[in-house]
This record gives sequence, structure tokens and C-alpha cells, in this order.
Amino acid sequence: MTLQQHFEQLATYNQWMNAKLYDAAGKLSDSELTEERGAFFGSIFGTLNHIAVADTIWLKRFATHASSSARTLEVMVALPTPASLDQILFDDLKGLKAHRQWLDTVIINWVAALTDDDLSTALSYHNTKGVASKRSYSSLIVHFFNHQTHHRGQVSTLFSQAGVDIGVTDLLALIPEEVEI
Repeated sequence: MTLQQHFEQLATYNQWMNAKLYDAAGKLSDSELTEERGAFFGSIFGTLNHIAVADTIWLKRFATHASSSARTLEVMVALPTPASLDQILFDDLKGLKAHRQWLDTVIINWVAALTDDDLSTALSYHNTKGVASKRSYSSLIVHFFNHQTHHRGQVSTLFSQAGVDIGVTDLLALIPEEVEI
């Protein structure tokens, strides 16, 4: 498998897990979703929101990359850049879920367009505090997916504490069994 194919697998996993989390969120009341639970972003809703905020920030950065795949991210350029990592993007689950589904489609289309040339370059960007950085583009994509997984792990624990079982969460569930011929 190529690095780009691994990223496609992670984008598919990302979409699958997000669908599971938002389905679970739909089983809770608004007050249960926004209840302070001691998590870094407070609540289930706050954590789901943060993942969308961070994805938006990173996708906007990736859209500035001089690469053949950047054109698939042109839709991100018009979006306002979140002012903080906890900025609420939508006031309700319905709006946040629709945005999440849209982001997941953008991610899948972008990853499918990545080339070896794209992945062998560096991306210059500024973090949310304005500090300039230049890092390996492929390593930043690994970070992008790892960040999502990190916070989805947190929110899956919050769901468990709220009495909601989201089921299997392992990437392994999407990796096909190898068949000997």
C-alpha cells in the first residue's frame, strides 16, 4: 500500500467513526450533549465541535499548499477561520452534523487527489497563535488524522459515561482480511 492509499483508508475510517458518533449523539437530549463532563472541551457537543474546528483550520492550511490536490480544497478557502479551538460553529447538533458530513466528503476527495509529489513536500503555515512553521506535508496529514482519533477517543469515553455504547471503534474493523491465493 502506498502512503496515499493509507491516507484514503484513514479518511474512510474518519467518515465511518464520525457517522457512528453523530448517530450516538442523536440518542441524547440537548442538555445531555452540552452537559459539562470534565473533558478538555467540556461536553460531548464541545468535543465534537472542536474536532470540526480543528479539521477546518487544518484543511484551510492544506488548501494553501502549492500542490495538485489543493484544488480539491478550494471550497475551504471561503470558510471563515475559527478564532479559537473552542469556537462554536453551530448551535445545534443538526447543523454540526451536516457540516461534519460535508467536511468528511471534502477530506475523502482531497486525500484521493494526493500525489507522491504532494506528499514529499513541506507546508509553511502559522499556528493559531501566529507562530510560523514549516513541516513535512505527509507528517502533517498523519497529525491531522491522529488528532481526530485522539478526540474521538475522548468523546467515546464521554458517550460511555452517558450510557451510550457506540460499538466497535477500531480501524481494524475496516481493514480487509488478506486472502491467500
